[in-house]
Amino acid sequence: MTLRATTTGRRKPAAKPAPPAITPGRAARLYQLLTLTAATPRTRAALLKKLKVDLRGFYRDVGFLRELAITLTCDGDRYKLDDDLDAALDRLPFPDPGLSLRDAIQLAEGRTAAHRKLKARIGTFIGPNGHPSA
Repeated sequence: MTLRATTTGRRKPAAKPAPPAITPGRAARLYQLLTLTAATPRTRAALLKKLKVDLRGFYRDVGFLRELAITLTCDGDRYKLDDDLDAALDRLPFPDPGLSLRDAIQLAEGRTAAHRKLKARIGTFIGPNGHPSA
């Protein structure tokens, strides 16, 4: 765990880095790649055709998934998702929905883990009580 110094001299855990930015088109393609390979092994040629991507783009997507700790196994020329689909989707970033801060604050009101996660993310830049953090 990484620690960072505060103004009071005490150390507290460093915030987790934000997930990488992703475009809506790429998110849709990665979702489709995960769902296709979760069900049954698929050939690279079939995936390229279904995803409408070239070979370079395919390998970029596979590399991006690897950076997210989502692995596809290649057996010959067939690709299969190693993880449970739900676990993989939990690590796949969501594209920027274009919300205002007010929208995000409103969405953070609730009791689920997702609400708490959003509330904590908002708190990293406006402070826990709505005051900017230094």
